[in-house]
Amino acid sequence: MELLFTPEFWSALLSIVVIDLVLAGDNAIVIGMAARNLPATQQKKAIIWGTVGAIVIRALATLAVVWLLKIPGLLLVGGLILVWISLKLLVQEDNHENMKASGSLGAAIWTIIVADTVMGLDNVIAVAGAAHGDFLLVIIGLVISVPIMVWGSTMILKVMERYPLVIYIGSAVLAYTASSMVTSEKFLAPFFAAYPWVKWLFIVAVVVGVLLTGRMKSQKQKRLAEQS
Repeated sequence: MELLFTPEFWSALLSIVVIDLVLAGDNAIVIGMAARNLPATQQKKAIIWGTVGAIVIRALATLAVVWLLKIPGLLLVGGLILVWISLKLLVQEDNHENMKASGSLGAAIWTIIVADTVMGLDNVIAVAGAAHGDFLLVIIGLVISVPIMVWGSTMILKVMERYPLVIYIGSAVLAYTASSMVTSEKFLAPFFAAYPWVKWLFIVAVVVGVLLTGRMKSQKQKRLAEQS
């Protein structure tokens, strides 16, 4: 129980909560589009059971990734993937136009589970990386993410659209998690332990680099959209 009161535990849990919040936007779109053709009485059931099914699969996937990240070299790979994910968060590409609404309750639930599983890979890698191999953190993070996904995802999407700063904060947390994963890699850790200033310089460089690159790409995307 002493683990619950360490600063490392709480900072990691906070990172997981922030990650769940900023990556919940796509889930809101998936859930809304899959259930929009259902009668009002069935929409809530589709949302709840579809999300529960997706959470179960995501829990198993996250626990599997936590275990896989213990294999030498995969923390580095996971960290690099997470850098790309943090950039992607700042440069949103809407690919939901092909998402079809389902006409039956069972089909809607299945659509939500499959789509969320496919789209939830970024969340799985991010949460697994932030947990630093702690399965308890993964479980607590997933318990927190259930109500976020079911009841709060639509609201979070609106907040992110109104206050873009929230997206930048989330991207910074993801970039920090990614760089921490890289510096924790077994064959790199001794070097960073010997030179702590290099470790923090690397982390700051990754976070600042992601934010600046993401902002520039986002602005370029907006200019191209305005010209077309």
